[in-house]
Amino acid sequence: MDRWQERIDAVWDDDTISDDERIRAIDALALERAADDPVALFERAGARDSAGAELAAKALYRQALDGGLDEERRVRATIQLASTLRNLGEIEESLRMLREEHDRPGIILHDEVAAFYALALASSGDTAAATSVALETLAPHLSRYHRSVTAYARALGGDT
Repeated sequence: MDRWQERIDAVWDDDTISDDERIRAIDALALERAADDPVALFERAGARDSAGAELAAKALYRQALDGGLDEERRVRATIQLASTLRNLGEIEESLRMLREEHDRPGIILHDEVAAFYALALASSGDTAAATSVALETLAPHLSRYHRSVTAYARALGGDT
């Protein structure tokens, strides 16, 4: 990991600072990179999102994604943007983004995507599909009853 990312991570790990201080600290570090650097934009978006400034975060997430991120950050940015959209009441776009990620074969952070997809489905009012996604994601982690829980999850979900 590079030194810049270590310094960013230290800001995130510091529980003694306020949301505004975190935003200022991450913005200061982001200034060390080009204005259109997607990783810096992603970190700036996350700081604002964490502070409840979803509208500002939304624009920065989009810029980061448009700028090109490595695969893990791309998935994280997609999850975080979709969650932000859900919080802003833009449920359909959130669902579309998360469904695309959820259906992508071999995706990293699949369980994390599924968790936020289930939340978006619940926010849309489709609690059966939300439960289905959550249970199907949980099933492989169970010590027993994998097949049964998977079958019940699929029966609940239909076309999730």
